Amino acid sequence: MKNRLIAVLWFTFVGATSAVFFLIALAIWILTRPFDPKLKILQQFTCFWAALYTWIIPAWKIKIEGREKIQRETTYMVVSNHQSMLDILVLFNLFFHFKFVSKIEIFKVPFIGWNMYLNNYIRLRRGDRKSVEKMLKDAEKSLAEGNSILIFPEGSRSPDGNVRPFKTGAFILAKKIQTPILPIVISGTNTALPKYSLNFHGSHGIRIRVLDEIPYENFSAMTEEETAEMVRGIIAKELEDLQSTAEEKKAA
Repeated sequence: MKNRLIAVLWFTFVGATSAVFFLIALAIWILTRPFDPKLKILQQFTCFWAALYTWIIPAWKIKIEGREKIQRETTYMVVSNHQSMLDILVLFNLFFHFKFVSKIEIFKVPFIGWNMYLNNYIRLRRGDRKSVEKMLKDAEKSLAEGNSILIFPEGSRSPDGNVRPFKTGAFILAKKIQTPILPIVISGTNTALPKYSLNFHGSHGIRIRVLDEIPYENFSAMTEEETAEMVRGIIAKELEDLQSTAEEKKAA
C-alpha cells in the first residue's frame, strides 16, 4: 500500500508540474531560438525538468561514472542499453546536448510530449518501415547540424535487464556521418521501475557509466552489423561488471 501511494504521489507531481514547466520551456524556445538554433539552452532546461523527477525520489540513488569523458563540443552517436522507462529521465542527469529518438506515442503526451516537439527530438513509429526511413533521415540531418543523437538500439525495454540484440540504425548513421559512438551503460532501473510496472519498488541503486568514445576509425572498415555487435558486447560486459559490483555490495 505504501509503495502504491508513493507511485501515485510521484505521478501526480509529474502531472501537476508538467504544465508549468512546459510554459517555461515554451518561453525559452521563443526567446532563444533566434540565436540558439541547436536549442542548447532549451535542452539544458529539459535536462533539469526530467532530472528533477528522479531527484524527488531519494530511494533512487543515482551514481554517475565517466561524465568527464563527454566532450561537450563533439557530435556523438550516443547509444545505451534500455531497461526501464526511467532510463531517459536518468540519462538527462548527464546534462549534455543531444536529440532523443523516441516512439511517436510519447510525443502525444500533453506538455512532456509537446516539449519534445519544441526540442526537435526525433519521432519513430515502431514496426513502420517508412517511419524508420524518415527517422534515419531526420537523425542524419540533425547529426550534420552538429547535434548528438541518443538511440536505444535494443528498440524496446529489456524484460529481464539483460542486453538484447542491437538494431543497426544507430550504426548506419554513425558510419554515414563518420561520427564517433559514445556508449553509455545503465544499471538498476530495471528493478527500480520494471517493464510493465508503474509501481514504486523501494530503494535501488541506479548507475550510469559513460564509456570511452569509439572513434570512427575504429569501425570504418566494419559492417553496420559488426559495429552493432561490437558495441553491444562492450555495453554488455560493462553492465555485467556494474551488476556484479552491486551484488557484492549487497552481500557485504
